Amino acid sequence: MDIPQPTPDHEWLLCLVGDWIMEGSCSMGDGQGEQLLRGTEKVRAIGSLWVQGESQAEMPGGGTATNLITLGHDIARGRFTGSFISSAMSMMWLYDGVREGDVLTLDCEGPDFTDPTRRLHYQDIVEMLPDGGRTLSSRVRMPDGQWQPIMRAAYRRI
Repeated sequence: MDIPQPTPDHEWLLCLVGDWIMEGSCSMGDGQGEQLLRGTEKVRAIGSLWVQGESQAEMPGGGTATNLITLGHDIARGRFTGSFISSAMSMMWLYDGVREGDVLTLDCEGPDFTDPTRRLHYQDIVEMLPDGGRTLSSRVRMPDGQWQPIMRAAYRRI
C-alpha cells in the first residue's frame, strides 16, 4: 500500500507543530461572566498527514485539565477530520471541517450543557496569524439558530 502524499492542507496542519503558551477567556453562560484561561500545548506531527496536540490548561473554578486533539485531512473526502478529548469531559468530540486560507473551521456536535437531553452544533475555529501565532475560538449554535461565542484563546510559540 502506498502512503498518500501530503497535500497543501496537510502542510498547513504542520504549521501547528511546536510548543505553545495559551491565554484566553471563556463564558460559561451561567451569569458568572468571563473566566480567564491559561495553559500550554505541545503539538507534534504524526508522519506528514496528521498532527496531535496535548495541552494542560487551568480550569475555570480551579484545577487543571489535560486535553488531546488530533487533526488530519481526509484526501478522499476533501475535508479535515479529527477528535478532541479532555480529562474534564466524558465525551469525545468528533471534528469535520474545512479550511479557507489560514482559517480552519471544525464542526462538531455535543451536549447542551444547560439541558443534557439536547444536542447542539459547535464550531472550533483555528486561525494562523501572520506573526506565527494562532487563535482558537469556539462557539455554539443556540436552539434559536444564533451563534454564541463561548471561548477565545491566543497562542504564541514558546
